[in-house]
Amino acid sequence: MSQRRIASLILVAAIAGLWPAGVGGRAAAGTIRGRVDVKTPVAPEPQRPDVGGLGLSPAHEPTDRRRSVVYLETAPRAAFDAREEPHARMDQRNETFVPHVLAIVAGTTVDFPNDDRTYHNVFSLSKAKSFDLGRYATGKSKSVRFDHPGIVRVFCDIHSHMSAFILVFAHRYFSVADSDGSYRLENVPPGTYTVVAWNEAAALESRRVVVPDTGGEVEVNFALGRR
Repeated sequence: MSQRRIASLILVAAIAGLWPAGVGGRAAAGTIRGRVDVKTPVAPEPQRPDVGGLGLSPAHEPTDRRRSVVYLETAPRAAFDAREEPHARMDQRNETFVPHVLAIVAGTTVDFPNDDRTYHNVFSLSKAKSFDLGRYATGKSKSVRFDHPGIVRVFCDIHSHMSAFILVFAHRYFSVADSDGSYRLENVPPGTYTVVAWNEAAALESRRVVVPDTGGEVEVNFALGRR
């Protein structure tokens, strides 16, 4: 391979963020990690009786409604990042949306399968994405593509107690915290960022963080209180 060809490939890889750390003087990517503690109690979501589901474990635990999303307030999407996004999934199970909180990148299509023994009608009136899938029966699924960043609140027109959140981002630097509150944002380029923690029951909190040129891990913890 000619030197000109090699130089061209290095340039493309560097712009796309794919060139390995330490090669050609390029700074190393880092990881932002930590925990989110939600101090505000989240009331359990009321459930209608479901004869078919008696004796089964709940579709999701109350802790699932406490899940937080941590993300960079602003971050560029990598150059040449035009790949087709894989489908995400939000089930309707035991008259509950699973997961209760879903984070995706703009351009993702979300499938809404009906795993219940009743009809559902998924809809949203959110500014970022408004839609109404209409009624459909068990075993059926409908899909929605989310092209614009924002928070989308999802409901069922038949079951008023059903609700969920879809957070749509313009970049890939976001993480849904585990049930214990831990999160990781990986492959973050060196620089100064604002890291934000979101939870449906608490006010937003943000922290300024610096990812050094040497990479490594930076710890950022949050303690979210009442709105």
